[in-house]
Amino acid sequence: MRILVVEDAEKLARALKSGLEAEGYAVDVLFDGGAARRRFAARRGVPGAGGVEGQLPYDLLILDVMLPGADGFTLCKELREQGLTLPVLMLTARDATADKVTGLDAGADDYLVKPFAFEELLARIRTLLRRPRRALPPVLAMGTLTLDPAARVARYCGEPMVLSPKEFSLLRLFLLHQGEVLSRDWILDHAWDDEFDSFSNIVDVYAGRLRRKLAQPGGGVRLETVRGTGYALRADEADGGVAGRDEADDGAAAGGEAGRPGG
Repeated sequence: MRILVVEDAEKLARALKSGLEAEGYAVDVLFDGGAARRRFAARRGVPGAGGVEGQLPYDLLILDVMLPGADGFTLCKELREQGLTLPVLMLTARDATADKVTGLDAGADDYLVKPFAFEELLARIRTLLRRPRRALPPVLAMGTLTLDPAARVARYCGEPMVLSPKEFSLLRLFLLHQGEVLSRDWILDHAWDDEFDSFSNIVDVYAGRLRRKLAQPGGGVRLETVRGTGYALRADEADGGVAGRDEADDGAAAGGEAGRPGG
């Protein structure tokens, strides 16, 4: 899942980025309202399977209120007037009821007063991500695969899965779009930040890791390569030969990146 943080206090912004990335989120950071406004204008309507026309390639916006260039209230109102529906969590040192009402009326989904505990921020993020543009159950499931975003636990064939934070985030993304073909570019947009090299084969590397972990008889799930496009998480009705079905497509990539740290 990909988050945009707009916060002018650089120390706090970088701490948020570091902490959220440790939890498996991809995070971009901007330090002023003008830059955020330009980002919104430039990134709307990014094409890709699973995307929504006219929407930003982010799953959540964390928006400070007091920003140079344009304040958070104004930016949030502009987003909503443009029809953008991503969840917005506003951060502010202003705890007056009138300020909270202003933020919520501008279109914010939640409002967190500084200083705050990081654990509370994580809980609020999880809550907002369970409230996407369609209703979702608290535990995602497909076949014998279940994933609980709040507890950070995934199980397959009745057993806990050992996943890195990035693998967990990627598996959640596939479960949110099960059966859909997700392009490599779209996956990069939603699971990695802007600092990552878009020409890397990292999507194939992580897809290969997940495929091998899902290649169990009776699991009922397979991660399928769609040649020239990307990947799709699908029910494995035949339940046979899963392990070797798509290895040729990403096996070389996985081998070539074996030394890269697992995010």
